[in-house]
Amino acid sequence: MDITQTFYDSLASQYDKLFFDWQATTKEQAVLLDGLFRAEGFDTTAPVLDCACGIGTQAIGLAGMGYSVTASDISEGELAEAKVRAAQNGVTLNFTRADFCKLSDTFSEKFPVIICMDNALPHMLTKEAIEQAVSSIVGQLQEGGIFVASIRDYDALLQDKPPYSPPYIHKTDKGQRVSFQTWEWEGDNYRLVQYIIDDEGTPSVSKFACQYRALRREELTELLLKSGCTSVEWKFPAETGFYQPIVVAKK
Repeated sequence: MDITQTFYDSLASQYDKLFFDWQATTKEQAVLLDGLFRAEGFDTTAPVLDCACGIGTQAIGLAGMGYSVTASDISEGELAEAKVRAAQNGVTLNFTRADFCKLSDTFSEKFPVIICMDNALPHMLTKEAIEQAVSSIVGQLQEGGIFVASIRDYDALLQDKPPYSPPYIHKTDKGQRVSFQTWEWEGDNYRLVQYIIDDEGTPSVSKFACQYRALRREELTELLLKSGCTSVEWKFPAETGFYQPIVVAKK
């Protein structure tokens, strides 16, 4: 099992703690994505593949809006958590384990809409790996379909290569929760350590480590076009209200 699978398997039961209100976030992000889909001519009749579904943050919200969603991930732990949360939300999704670098190994059908949110693509640590992932994802798109993904603003981060992210402080019923990340850089790659501190009387600390490669927007744009997309458009937080830049690529 590689470090990415271990990271998400371990984090699965606590992933929702990274949000002030995970339940509200699922609905907010579904509204955002629905708007992006509709701007490209798609609505709830278009089946969606969430190829890095995690605990279902986007997939569950979209299913709640009426979309038929197939939710896949490489992490068994996150899939198990997503299934529980889908049941709690009263929605049905098609869950399956899949590596987004090899989607054709799992899926015979192609999708009109594929999403890959929350900085999943930069887990690919080499140019060859990200090229394989993009080729796999675009290859699973129908002609005329769209791919929607979000990544950190690495174009800005690479200017200074900060050693940590600002902390998030969430008030809870019994105290507060503090979450933050440290980043140890080696070239364009970095080791991320996610800390979650629950301070509700007796403090407890959880720690999860992973690796990323800073993916520039120009590089991802070029790979999408090379893989068969005909147009690539970037949308930024000032426009969308989302915390990361979002790319919308059409095949």
